[in-house]
Amino acid sequence: MTAPTHRILRALDRFNAAHPWDHNAHYHRWILRQLPARCARALDVGAGSGDLARLLATRAEAVHGVDADPEITARARQLTPDTRHMAVTFTTADALTGIPAASYDVITCVATVHHLPFAEALAAFRQRLAPGGTLVIVGLYRAQTATDYLLNLAATPLNAATGWLKNGGRPAPRPVSMTARTRPAERSFADLAREAQHALPDARLRRRLFWRYTLVWRHTVAAHD
Repeated sequence: MTAPTHRILRALDRFNAAHPWDHNAHYHRWILRQLPARCARALDVGAGSGDLARLLATRAEAVHGVDADPEITARARQLTPDTRHMAVTFTTADALTGIPAASYDVITCVATVHHLPFAEALAAFRQRLAPGGTLVIVGLYRAQTATDYLLNLAATPLNAATGWLKNGGRPAPRPVSMTARTRPAERSFADLAREAQHALPDARLRRRLFWRYTLVWRHTVAAHD
């Protein structure tokens, strides 16, 4: 790496640190568009501070969020209004073994599945998803192909511009939802797609901007175990 390129990247890192924004929350509204207008029960795995769980409560009669971090789970409870119009609960538990033994019409998992054994996580989600239900994952993948690197390159200036716009051009503190450290992804998109098609036939995976991919799977009656 040349010295000018190194200086540019360091300057970009400083700019992004001064204008942070939540890349995961960027996809929350997109997630809602994949879901039915109304459903009975929803589960958010890796719920963090509860932003997505509270959004899911606009669609579901009851929402349960699971996260392994007790501090962020406590924060999620503090941020969630205690009203009869928002039936949202949070539990500190392992994302796989701690999922409540219930059936859900919607399961979401954002920036969490790369911390887990991927095939085991998909199997656990499938087991908990009711026939006719929808699973939506937003995850991270390791860049490997030319397409991956070109998409990442395109995201770099957009990332800085989005941070500047979302913060009104002013420096800002990190959002509460970004307090947890995210581990780099180890699997490539091709690896994830191959494993997903084995575990969840007809799952739809797409590369996305801002170093993310999405997976959507409908648990049709034919796919029911």
